[in-house]
Amino acid sequence: MKLTGREKSSLILEGIATVILLLLLNMAIIVIIQDAIQSNPGVTNGIFMIKQSLKVGPLQAQIWSYQRILIIFLVIIDIWVVWWRLRRRYHLYQMDHIIAELHYIAQGHLDHRIPFRLKGNQQHVITSVNALVDSAVRSMDDERKIEKSKDELITNVSHDLRTPLTSIIGYLGLIEDKQYRSEEDILKYTHTAYEKAKQMKTLVDDLFEYTKVQQHGAPVNIMKIDLNQLIEQLTASFELEAQHRGIEITSSVIPNPLMIEADPEKLGRVFNNLVSNAFKYGNGASYIRIDARQKKDMVVVKVANDGTPIPKKSLDHLFERFYRAETSRSRATGGTGLGLAIVKSIVDLHHGSVNVTSNEDETVFIVKLPLKQENNQK
Repeated sequence: MKLTGREKSSLILEGIATVILLLLLNMAIIVIIQDAIQSNPGVTNGIFMIKQSLKVGPLQAQIWSYQRILIIFLVIIDIWVVWWRLRRRYHLYQMDHIIAELHYIAQGHLDHRIPFRLKGNQQHVITSVNALVDSAVRSMDDERKIEKSKDELITNVSHDLRTPLTSIIGYLGLIEDKQYRSEEDILKYTHTAYEKAKQMKTLVDDLFEYTKVQQHGAPVNIMKIDLNQLIEQLTASFELEAQHRGIEITSSVIPNPLMIEADPEKLGRVFNNLVSNAFKYGNGASYIRIDARQKKDMVVVKVANDGTPIPKKSLDHLFERFYRAETSRSRATGGTGLGLAIVKSIVDLHHGSVNVTSNEDETVFIVKLPLKQENNQK
């Protein structure tokens, strides 16, 4: 830290004043001691005898003047006092600079940090202040992101609910106003309204699930489960739909059984969403393959299909809520844009990771989960 010119001048003047005061004090002390010794013959004779008997160094030199010893002693004390006062004043100037920096930051300049480095405890103060400001800025940024996220959530939900709701109101309005020509028209209108209502229910259910797993400290019912059984049950539940679409759905788990600590309901939702996603968007797929392997203390589960590849520009955004790789096709299939966001949230709750690769040959969602959960939430 550099001192200002005014502070340097003040420090020099204080040093000079301290030296002058100490010199005057030393002279007064020497005069008082000399006067006390000269007025007492016994003390004078005692000092003379001590000087005669005291020899210093290899040459056995005698000390002829006690005044020199006294002066050297006083000079050492003077140097220490001057150093202590100047050091104390310098530390006060340092503290003034720290306080000035704090006032500047407190005025709203949160992008500013205390730039200089000091020694000792004052550096700890500077480090703590800078860390505190960084933490406050991060908290403010997080709060802004949360507010923005809430606004986006409300906007997206409102938009996605308004579209089917408008259709429901429109078709029911036609029936209400008797603008139909036959019973067949009524059935057509009610069927359309029914399908749109189911679409709304799917969105509300997914939204509820997403907000539930996003809550801080969301409950996770961890227990030991056989991943092979869970995947077999999942595969069996999709066999009918696979046959209807002409898709072969298979699963493979090694070793068998493969025991893992997880929430069976939530983990089932993960793989259910991934398989459903493959059915909805894997156009032209001939197979959906679920493959689970244990690798040391981790389990790697791959859900693959050979359908239409995902555009490269969409790969980094797939797990964002309400993101749809192809908006028109997603709306046609009833996609809410929350399925993969729910997958990521549940995998995060299990301290795992999920990513995706896609090319002309195959699209693969890769889920990595630890065999054991260190922080079990019962």
